[in-house]
Amino acid sequence: MTVEWCTQFLDPRASKDLDIPRALIILNQPFSVSLLKTLWATSEWHSCADGGANRLYDVLGTSGHPDLRNLFLPDMVKGDLDSLRDDVRLYYASLNVPVIYDSNQDSTDLMKCVQALEEKERVTGREFEIVILGGLSGRLDQTVHTLSYLHKLRKTRKRVFTVTDDNVGWVLDEGEHLIHINHDVLGQTCGLLPVGIDSTILTTTGLRWNLDNTESSFDGLVSTSNHLVPGQDVTIKTSKPIWWCAELREH
Repeated sequence: MTVEWCTQFLDPRASKDLDIPRALIILNQPFSVSLLKTLWATSEWHSCADGGANRLYDVLGTSGHPDLRNLFLPDMVKGDLDSLRDDVRLYYASLNVPVIYDSNQDSTDLMKCVQALEEKERVTGREFEIVILGGLSGRLDQTVHTLSYLHKLRKTRKRVFTVTDDNVGWVLDEGEHLIHINHDVLGQTCGLLPVGIDSTILTTTGLRWNLDNTESSFDGLVSTSNHLVPGQDVTIKTSKPIWWCAELREH
């Protein structure tokens, strides 16, 4: 069975798809107001992982419209709260945003927010797509954690995306995939990264440099800086899980 993928949630002109419950988790990394507005509008549940609340508070304050903060109130702030500033904590708490302390040092703040979403899913009986804002920039150890965590989440969740102002990426499990490409949103550069595996066998269409039953590994070929073909979608067949990423156009 071919798994189909779509990133309409990245298109600011797209109407909110109410048929797809979507959760946004904001990490403690920089992002633009324009990207925030797009992802927020296409998500119905919003959370900040610890210092992600600082980023949300600050970016809306520097937008020139401080009142925007009241329009972008998360459903919760959760983590061990070692990064959350006092002024940010007081602001959101004063507006009845739950600020939840979780001292478990065996889980990261991102993992704590996913656990909170899973609790919501058990109560409501609904399954959410997850969009993570951040996670692919800044400290290398945190980036590797994002790569590792999404690799593990593929076993229990259908769709988890991570987005920055530069990229969108997610894990493709072993099998066949069809990625619907919105060329107005995605730039030309893309990649297939064999992270967390020894090697995989790849066959693709829709790329400038397609792979035909080709082995990919860190010790061998890695398809970085590949290009999307204008007007075409992308198909990927992989024998093992692999990271797919594509650059975003300026927004």
